[in-house]
Amino acid sequence: MSNEDKIGTFHFVAEPFHVDFTGRLTMGVLGNHLLNCAGFHANDRGFGMATLNEDNYTWVLSRLAIELEDMPRQYEDFTVRTWVENVYRLFTDRNFDIRDKDGRVIGYARSVWAMINMTTRKPADLLALHGGSIVDYVCAEPCPIEKPSRIKVTSSEPLAVVEAKYSDIDVNGHVNSIRYIEHILDLFPIDMYRTKRIRRFEMAYVSESYYGDRLFFFCEEVNADEFHVEMRKNGEEVVCRAKILFE
Repeated sequence: MSNEDKIGTFHFVAEPFHVDFTGRLTMGVLGNHLLNCAGFHANDRGFGMATLNEDNYTWVLSRLAIELEDMPRQYEDFTVRTWVENVYRLFTDRNFDIRDKDGRVIGYARSVWAMINMTTRKPADLLALHGGSIVDYVCAEPCPIEKPSRIKVTSSEPLAVVEAKYSDIDVNGHVNSIRYIEHILDLFPIDMYRTKRIRRFEMAYVSESYYGDRLFFFCEEVNADEFHVEMRKNGEEVVCRAKILFE
């Protein structure tokens, strides 16, 4: 199987309800597209959610890093390509590139996934599943951005508190991973988005949160235009951490 055969290619349009006030695709929508492409690609190769659910397993996103030179504009076509970079016993690395209407690469993303047992919530051995055939899809396509980094937040005063509501909850019964991204981006004033753009966005998912949980957001600017955010449910347990670089 060639490298090209191992890559999934998916086409989209930046719909009017998927862009922000600048007319560009939002980070939340892009994140949704990336996760959907990961699902489509895995499903086509026998490792999709539907197949795994039959055996009581599911995929869980652990880390995500997106780095962008531009964003698709309203009504523009764009393409997302995805492939598996590495498979370890408990984790797999999946990469993406984002291409504009002319086929020019305008961004890359890296992600780390685990497969868990839905009852025990414990990681599964990826190399034991289906005889380890998942390694057949490892692809040498380059992804020239840094891997997700360690994020540290020292702030002790929350910048905002949000209660998890109906629109936050996904089919698994917990807060959707993309909703965390949207809540975090809402921490910054709209004037920030008028004058700057997001160059890089990282998420590290630590634990799950549920309907009715109070989500406390702690944010600090660690360098010029570099912000670290930590979200804790009910003020205590860390749910996720994020790094945002503006320019």
